[in-house]
Amino acid sequence: MQRLLPGFCALVMAGGTAADEKPSASAAAQGETLTWGALAALPLPPAGRRISYGEGPQQFGELRLPEGAGPFPVFVVIHGGCWLAEYDLTYITHLAAWLTERGFATWTIEYRRLGDEGGGWPGTFRDVAAATDALRKIAATHRLDLERVSSTGHSAGGQLALWLASRSRLAEDSELFVKDPVRIRAVLGLAAITDLRQYRMGPPKSCHASVEPLLGGTPEEVPERYAQTSPLERLPLGVPQVFIQGERDPTVSAESVRAYATAAEKAGDRAVVLTLEKAGHFETALPAGEMLQLLEQALQIE
Repeated sequence: MQRLLPGFCALVMAGGTAADEKPSASAAAQGETLTWGALAALPLPPAGRRISYGEGPQQFGELRLPEGAGPFPVFVVIHGGCWLAEYDLTYITHLAAWLTERGFATWTIEYRRLGDEGGGWPGTFRDVAAATDALRKIAATHRLDLERVSSTGHSAGGQLALWLASRSRLAEDSELFVKDPVRIRAVLGLAAITDLRQYRMGPPKSCHASVEPLLGGTPEEVPERYAQTSPLERLPLGVPQVFIQGERDPTVSAESVRAYATAAEKAGDRAVVLTLEKAGHFETALPAGEMLQLLEQALQIE
């Protein structure tokens, strides 16, 4: 494969193993896409160490450390679920555990969402930022390499992972501004929502319908909020970005991700899109079947 992202593989540590979880592989073999119910029913890996970064019940994360002395590169892992309170970090722990086997410390974060007190604007974004900046305190007692911090997220979590990489350029008068945030060096987007202005135009009673409640209005009503949070409007991010996308995804279209990657390249960023031809929305959250090969490929791109 052509090498497109100089410096990204510097974040990778070799070693570790990965188990192919058969439910996803079986579904693919039958021409089906992985459903939310099937994903949620899979046995979970052992929990990481739970650490609070705030006083609220949603303000915590799970820390997983690989074997060895460290210091370890870090992935901030962000779950999706349309920014809604009914979906939590549980399902994304499969990915976190796999990344930890590959030599990364993983910090899988929870945050206030729509339906939680304080969720939406600006609480959801402030939580994701505060959880990431909490790595400085965590690193005081755990051997983390804060010069090698990446973010990854699935679906709505992909939008938040991309946003994290851009927040150092927020204006000081922004409600989301934080002085000297932890720097994100690369982003791995999994079925990532990349354009909030366009994504909100999807079917009613779908994930698309969560955008306006998240930001508190339409682009005409609160244009500055879209400008401060929508990945497409934050370009260039200034970091390498790799995307893994299912071609049969009904929630986040492959076309939207490719369009974003093209715009990112034009803005001066390095962006790669890896596709799963027969996958839907949830395969990209699970390190199993063909997704394993693409995850390995993503981590080796340089």
